[in-house]
Amino acid sequence: MNINVKLVALVALSGLMMSCSDDVGKVSLGLFTTKDVIIDAKHDPKIPGVTCHISRIKADLDFADPSDMSISCRQTGPISANDLADIDTSKGGEVVFKESLSILFKSLKVRRILDKENQTLLYLSYSTKETNGSHKHALSTVPLYGTQAWNALKVDGQN
Repeated sequence: MNINVKLVALVALSGLMMSCSDDVGKVSLGLFTTKDVIIDAKHDPKIPGVTCHISRIKADLDFADPSDMSISCRQTGPISANDLADIDTSKGGEVVFKESLSILFKSLKVRRILDKENQTLLYLSYSTKETNGSHKHALSTVPLYGTQAWNALKVDGQN
């Protein structure tokens, strides 16, 4: 009976963990490869009206996943001026997502930058490796036109 209770708890826990997963898609790169394209959906923690879909290569039997990635961010809910009040508006922006890609200090990062002049949020995905960085990156933009945030930026710009 004790083993059954543990088994039920393990199954329930694994189901809960799977429901919390950000994975929305997985595509095999071929029958004779261990590499897949993984697609994650990430919600901006400070701007809940933005969702980014990030595709990347996952290599199951390699020590490190390749640095290739793609990102596409869209407005999926309201964006308010209050949402923008809490973000870093410096030229470097701020890291909003980070995920380890290997045991060798490589990670995937997504940085949000506000382009006030063009009322646009920029989302830059890139990989980092502590020893020598990576030049691979991708960019997606979310226009603020027509949002409460855009109207607030427009009013602030005229004053």
